[in-house]
Amino acid sequence: MNIVNKLSNKTLVLNPKSLHQNWVLLDASQFTLGRLASKVANYLIGKNKVEFSPNHNLADKVVIINAKNIKVTGNKLTSKIYYTHSNFPGGLKSESLERKLIRRPVDVIRLAVKGMLPVNRLRDERLQSLYIYEGSDHPHQGQIK
Repeated sequence: MNIVNKLSNKTLVLNPKSLHQNWVLLDASQFTLGRLASKVANYLIGKNKVEFSPNHNLADKVVIINAKNIKVTGNKLTSKIYYTHSNFPGGLKSESLERKLIRRPVDVIRLAVKGMLPVNRLRDERLQSLYIYEGSDHPHQGQIK
């Protein structure tokens, strides 16, 4: 019994060389914007893995296709506004979700996923594992099984 207690009190320390990244392909036309963003955030954080640790980057590579066909519910197309500011007086610009989906649908999904990730030093590193494409063609055919 004493040996069992000693073994169970050991903390597993992750070795970066032993970690592996899986490739995940998601079709944005099958999800609403928020559901897709939360699902992708879990893959990027690594919560789907047994060896999850909040201070390690366990991000899987996530490829999202058909970004232009993403669905939103309610009145979000007209009422959701994206703001940017140039840091100059009078430099505030606003754009509705409807217009932004026409112009840059990739940015809409990237901003939604970024909002779902925790704000820490790993955030930008995790976002680099995200690949978003407007259509169904993508250059990652060989990695995805």
